[in-house]
Amino acid sequence: MGTKTNLIKKTSKTFLITGLVLAILSSVVLYFYTKNLLQEEIEEALYSTEARIVERMTKGEAHYDLPPIIEILNVEGLRKDILKDTIIYDPSQDEMEVFRELSTFKTINNKNYQITVRDMIVETEDILSAIVFSYIVIIVLAFLFLYYFNTARNIKLWRPFFINLEQMKSFSLTSNHKLELVESDILEFSELKVEIETLTNKVRSDYLNLKQFTENVSHELQTPLAIIQAKIDNIINEKSINDTQFEQITSIQKDIHRLKQLNKRVTILSKIDNNQFANIENVNLTNLFKEKIGSFKEMEIDNITHLITNELIVPMDAFLADILINNLISNAIKHSDKNDEISIITTSNTLVVSNKGKQAIGHPERIFNRFYTENTSTESTGLGLAIVKRICDFYKFDLGYEYKDFKHSFSVSFH
Repeated sequence: MGTKTNLIKKTSKTFLITGLVLAILSSVVLYFYTKNLLQEEIEEALYSTEARIVERMTKGEAHYDLPPIIEILNVEGLRKDILKDTIIYDPSQDEMEVFRELSTFKTINNKNYQITVRDMIVETEDILSAIVFSYIVIIVLAFLFLYYFNTARNIKLWRPFFINLEQMKSFSLTSNHKLELVESDILEFSELKVEIETLTNKVRSDYLNLKQFTENVSHELQTPLAIIQAKIDNIINEKSINDTQFEQITSIQKDIHRLKQLNKRVTILSKIDNNQFANIENVNLTNLFKEKIGSFKEMEIDNITHLITNELIVPMDAFLADILINNLISNAIKHSDKNDEISIITTSNTLVVSNKGKQAIGHPERIFNRFYTENTSTESTGLGLAIVKRICDFYKFDLGYEYKDFKHSFSVSFH
């Protein structure tokens, strides 16, 4: 997409360009039209003067030359009339001047004459320049007035739209702040206001219903899962069961544990979406990695290495920071063989968690999708990386993944 332009600036720019083109075209048209009109007036005056001279000569009245305005010459033969511009020295101005010249050939009283009449063009050029200049001044003044008037008018007309747009920008599902849209006497803006209010009210209502449903489901699942887990523990501890029953009960326990994890992670995603993690503090992720690595070593997972170049301190919610680190390490452990090295690198603004892998992921573009998992044999809920992605999106961190040199690497860049 190209650079965005403000609506008023866009319309004003269009008005300016259109007005400029029209002003130039109209000035050119006016110039040539007026020039042609003045030239026709000069030629009409020349023909009129020539007709009066012929009339006087026909009556036998004396005629006088008045160079360079009037010249009468006896000629042997007649030719076609000549109408042209010529340059003649003007002693009064002591310079060469442009004249319009008409030469006609007439037979008067059995004699052939060449009658030449001229008129100076300089005055017409001055008139033409004055007319065009006056026109341009009037057009510019009118154009500037209309531009500012049009801009002010547009700002006033679009003001309700811009106010309502700012209200929409501040709209949040998690806020109880009600939209305060302004009314407009323009039908389309008024209809837009009604539709926005209807839409936002519907969206907020659906959001609150969905939020309430998610919280209720999450809460209601905890109790029956805990009861089922307690009953299974009682069966194992109090009753004699055979190996087949033990395997079946153990499988049930694993499924219950998976349901608990699923419920917990869905709840976390819901809380992130609901913007319920508003506590911001400077969390030392370097130390948090050290603590997590120590905890995993207690569980006999000692194939994790941590390379520290600088302390990584990030402003975020401490609970989400713990989940972010835990999910990245847990994902690496879950998809690695027991003796394969898991590498963690932290700098002052990035972290990278890598683990060995025999082959690349088939659909890396879907790896952060909720409930997506390529290896169905692992006890994965498909939400661990989705939660990592949602946390990064929530704080506008850059999350990346690549497979190189038989290693899966997840990186997070903090701004």
